[in-house]
Amino acid sequence: MASVALMIMAVAFGAPWITVVALKNIAAEVGGERSIPSLAGALVWLGSGVGGILMGRVAERVGVRWTVIGGASMIAAGLALSTFGPSLPLFVGHGLFIGLLGLGGINAPFYVYVSRWFDRRRGSALALISSGSFLAGAIWPSIFERAIAYAGWRQTMLYYALVELLLIVPAAAIVLGRPPDSAHRVTLAGATQSSDTVLGWPPNLVFVLQAGAIFTCCVPMSMPQAHLVAFCSDLGISPVHGAAMLSVLLGSAFLSRQVWGALSDRLGGLYTMLAGSACQTAGLAAFLLTQNEFGLFTVSAAFGFGFSGLVPANILASRELFPVGEAYWRIPTLLLCSGTGMATGSWLGGILYDYFGFYAPAFAAGVAVSMINFTIISALAFRRSQTVVAV
Repeated sequence: MASVALMIMAVAFGAPWITVVALKNIAAEVGGERSIPSLAGALVWLGSGVGGILMGRVAERVGVRWTVIGGASMIAAGLALSTFGPSLPLFVGHGLFIGLLGLGGINAPFYVYVSRWFDRRRGSALALISSGSFLAGAIWPSIFERAIAYAGWRQTMLYYALVELLLIVPAAAIVLGRPPDSAHRVTLAGATQSSDTVLGWPPNLVFVLQAGAIFTCCVPMSMPQAHLVAFCSDLGISPVHGAAMLSVLLGSAFLSRQVWGALSDRLGGLYTMLAGSACQTAGLAAFLLTQNEFGLFTVSAAFGFGFSGLVPANILASRELFPVGEAYWRIPTLLLCSGTGMATGSWLGGILYDYFGFYAPAFAAGVAVSMINFTIISALAFRRSQTVVAV
């Protein structure tokens, strides 16, 4: 089940990468404003987050199979609509169809669905399926770059719409059945003191801090992902090598996420988040200090390693701290905050570039937000350590 979910996620999350790779091509049609295609990519993440909350409830009633089939159909429709060009068709196609109705029916429901198939290895399973977007980024950008150079970004979107339908719909129809019931509550030692507290605090206070942590980790996470190909082009690095660099970044994230998943099974979600936040901050800061091609390949791989464990560790922490019966709304809400953070970072990078004319201010802003993220997670991790000691 986890492997099929990973494959479906890797195909579904391929769609937004067309806009990332074609960012400069699309911007050229609107006076060179990179904030417009950046906003389209941002709307995908925002729509996915909002749609996850809605579709999480639908999946509880009708099953994941049908939300995934519907999601794949909506992604294909969104790609077709986006070919009518910037700005409005691109925004509606990406935000409403690809994001809210498409990825919203696939991403968040899969986190809840797959987590119900595992107990002891839940962290590794969540890390595996959440790597779908990274696997998509490792596989598709280089393919899209060649396709865009040959046929244009519009034709590439139409081709990929067909790929979405041919691969996802049969897989979902054949494989995705009902998960086993798991109505028990799984918690970390000392995580809860009573049914009214989590880590000794009101449950919703802990959840708000979790939401703040996942938002502030995703703002800096998305900046290099959304702008790396364009950033390389500004430095005189060819689009082919820029797309390859993006694939290295996301390939590193995919492989290392399995390491972070195994680590989270041993340490728990909160401590894994803390280590990942420190690595992400250091990796993003390195983009400010590197301009040559070899150095950027190295930094991209290091950055991919650093941030890859943050989101699944946060989801795991939620499953450790709160009852499984609340997962259907807590996990999609966290993913909404994640998607909002990804959208904010992607769009903010485009706005800051349009204002300053180079990417250093965007990366510096990302480092500042990443430091805020480290502070929030530190507070939660410290509280957990104090609670365990008290027990």
